[in-house]
Amino acid sequence: MKKALITGANKGIGFETAKQLLQKGVYVYLGSRSIENGRQAVEKLKAENLHSVEAIQLDVTDDTSVKRARAEIGKKTEVLDVLINNAGINGGAPPYTALEASPEQFEAAFNTNVIGVARVTNAFTDLLQKSAEPRVVMVSSSVGSLSLQSDPSWAAYAYGKYAVYAASKAALNMYTVHLAYELRDSAFRVNMVDPGYTKTAFTHYHGGEVAEAAKRIATWALIDQTGPTGQFISEETNPGTGVIPW
Repeated sequence: MKKALITGANKGIGFETAKQLLQKGVYVYLGSRSIENGRQAVEKLKAENLHSVEAIQLDVTDDTSVKRARAEIGKKTEVLDVLINNAGINGGAPPYTALEASPEQFEAAFNTNVIGVARVTNAFTDLLQKSAEPRVVMVSSSVGSLSLQSDPSWAAYAYGKYAVYAASKAALNMYTVHLAYELRDSAFRVNMVDPGYTKTAFTHYHGGEVAEAAKRIATWALIDQTGPTGQFISEETNPGTGVIPW
């Protein structure tokens, strides 16, 4: 049975991704900043007869929390097959424009969306290295694409309210490029996946269905060895191959 860790999985896309992986026979460690919220999420899944899941207290911005989560999971398994870096924030209350957003908003977004991802990935790499098919999925957004954000013909061209979030995701892109490159001669597959504009609390419940967004992530979490690495995937933006420019 493959084992996966999903950060920020007590609600929204992370929760639905956990559900879909469980349905595919994957054991899920459901990361949640609040352990109580995580346990409640687990109970919801078990009520649907999905029992191969347990909650793990995990705050990606807290080094102690991440180390504790690594130690806890390490006591339960010697191998981790999938890491889905799903936890993310938009930086706090608006405005999010380049001219109006505060330094604190940028700091908060980068701390969770970039530094937090690096912190978690580094902490669990040793367990992933023991997997025959280790997979790392960075959950991102097409607004993190420098190419698209600078294209006047794109629907979300330079959309002002994304300045903080988009900057953090663009930085995450660069981290992902380097990580994939460093792991290029291994069995790792490291990709960034845009779930699309989705109806969650994050978007005030506007957008597409959560199940479809989670399916995109789950699919890339389980690609085989013929699958690519170091790619930026957005099926919403490019329904063809899904690959979009960085």
